[in-house]
Formats: sequence, C-alpha cells, structure tokens
Amino acid sequence: MDKNKVIDILSALAEGIDPFTGEMFPDNSPYNNADTVRALFFAIGAIKGNKVKKTKTEGLENSGNPWTEQEDEDLKNAFLNGEDVKSLATKHKRTKGAIQSRLEKHQFVDRFGKRIVHASKS
Repeated sequence: MDKNKVIDILSALAEGIDPFTGEMFPDNSPYNNADTVRALFFAIGAIKGNKVKKTKTEGLENSGNPWTEQEDEDLKNAFLNGEDVKSLATKHKRTKGAIQSRLEKHQFVDRFGKRIVHASKS
C-alpha cells in the first residue's frame, strides 16, 4: 500500500470520518475517543518521519490541555440544557471523544455515550 494512501486513511479516521464512505462516525465510536485520535496523529507523524512533538490540530486548540473549572462548568451546563456532543466539541475546541470522556467522568453519559443525566426542561 502506498504511504500517502495510509496517511489519508489514518487522517480520515483521526477526524472521525469513515475513509471509505465519507460518513462521520457516531459520537460513541472508538475513533472519537481522545486517546485514539492522539494515537492516530502520532502514527501519521511517525509515517511522515516527523520528530515526536506535541502539535495542535486545526480547530482543536484545547485538545490535550487540562480542563479549567469554568470550562468544565460550561460543559455540564450546556449538556444539561440539551447541547449535543458535536456542538460541544466545536464550542470547546476539543475532539468529540474528549467531550464524551468528560461527560462520562461526570456520569452524564455511560461509556457508550448513552445519556444518563437528561436535559432540563426549560
């Protein structure tokens, strides 16, 4: 297999996109897990021959950074008000996997992304 083809496939997976159909993976997909995304980007860098260094992915400026108390509160409040994982990821400049993991940490969703805490009815 051609090196560029491998990079294209891994890049699509890292972006949460099926490389063969172009469809987005569901929020609870292992390809949207923060560690999986980091591993894929690491592999892409290794294939390209890049020296190992921490880089920021375009649009994901907060990826890999610790959560502030304020950001954590904003995430919980937005989720309780009905925002979905995809919009929260965009808003917080993090991967969908990172949002999913954080919501799981707060016991708002289970490990499969199923909502445990339901949105408030305002």
